[in-house]
Amino acid sequence: MHSSPTSDIDVTVIGCGIAGMAACIHLRDAGLKVLCIEPQAADNDPVGESLDWSAPALLAALGLPMEALLRDGVATYKRHVILRLGDGSEQHYVPGEWLGKPPYNVNLSTMHVDRTRLNQALRQRVIDKGVLLLQDKVVNVETAGRRIVAITTAAGERISSPWFLDASGSHSSLLPRLFGSPVYEYGPNKVAMWEYFAVTKSIEGTTLHTNSWGAPYMEWVWQIPIHPDAVSVGYVCPGEEVKEKRRQGMSVAEIFRARVAHLPGLEALQSLNGGRSPRTTSFRCRVFQRITGPNWLAIGEAAAMVDPMTSNGVTAATRHAAEASKLIIRNYKRRSLPYLPAALYRLRVISLARFFNSAIEKVLYEQPIRNRIGAFRAGDVYTIPAWSINVVYSKLQPQGVVKTLFFAGLVTALRLGVHALYTFCRWQQPTERLAA
Repeated sequence: MHSSPTSDIDVTVIGCGIAGMAACIHLRDAGLKVLCIEPQAADNDPVGESLDWSAPALLAALGLPMEALLRDGVATYKRHVILRLGDGSEQHYVPGEWLGKPPYNVNLSTMHVDRTRLNQALRQRVIDKGVLLLQDKVVNVETAGRRIVAITTAAGERISSPWFLDASGSHSSLLPRLFGSPVYEYGPNKVAMWEYFAVTKSIEGTTLHTNSWGAPYMEWVWQIPIHPDAVSVGYVCPGEEVKEKRRQGMSVAEIFRARVAHLPGLEALQSLNGGRSPRTTSFRCRVFQRITGPNWLAIGEAAAMVDPMTSNGVTAATRHAAEASKLIIRNYKRRSLPYLPAALYRLRVISLARFFNSAIEKVLYEQPIRNRIGAFRAGDVYTIPAWSINVVYSKLQPQGVVKTLFFAGLVTALRLGVHALYTFCRWQQPTERLAA
């Protein structure tokens, strides 16, 4: 940790996850003096190991090209997504070859990553760039209207700077909550529990397992090869389900083992013994409406948390960081964000996050669409537009008024289309039951 004084800081970044570190790198590349406040020295048990097809270019812009991540054992190839049902049937979702041809020219390969190693690589980039790191926690924020004047840490240090970035994560979302931002929430509180296991054979794809397509709400298991000989296995389900099983006397380890022990290729699961619990986290997907102020912006999960099934978390974090940093760099001397660029940033973040969270809930988690059209078609209904809008975003690079409004309109139309299909399928259910 750097011991440099915290005076004369240009930008204070609150949080040292992927979004915070990415912002630090962009801001330092522009010559600004940056302080990053991290509540602990290392990010323990980070999640988000399966990346979407937009992530490699965003990581390359931070000095971490895909080739280097693969070479250094930080990443493995992800060429497709496999949906596997309880009866053993499966479908592979692969980006169409046409996306790799002009005018799209999309890299059809992306990655799984060892998030601990990726965070370490990013942290080293942050240190090499000369970012000041302060291991502490923000306990008070001084404001003047909607402007941030200064923050105070648990150690009693008062830090003032012209600009602030909130990358504090979904559990804090410090500045949106401070200013009472309205919030869109999606789905119930969920719990994710996961462990890492040795395997003798790895595949170049993310596998999603589920045997609950007929259930009112879907649970699922991920299987992500983060190394050629190691796989991440995680279980996601509603929090109330975990509470009920705990009331029945099951430990977290027993809940996890009962759900994933039958999956093929995981013989090392028996290493989870002696009552040792897997890693766990709880979350609820949400999107804040107010993520900017006169001299501050929220980025990453502090602004919007997308469901882990979307594989869009790292993309969202690094994309927010790049766009928010650009806004600060362009308006640094003004000491305040102009209304229009701030509003366009909010529109891009909110419209995209609302689409991902709304679509994944209505198409996959809830049962009307998946029970009406079947498991694999439901997968198509979600993945085709989800991948397409990320391609459009990457190629269009919506920044100005026209492009942002076009993109937001497109995403909103897709979200409303999913809602219409959901409403139709839900409306059909009572008729079918009466006919039976």
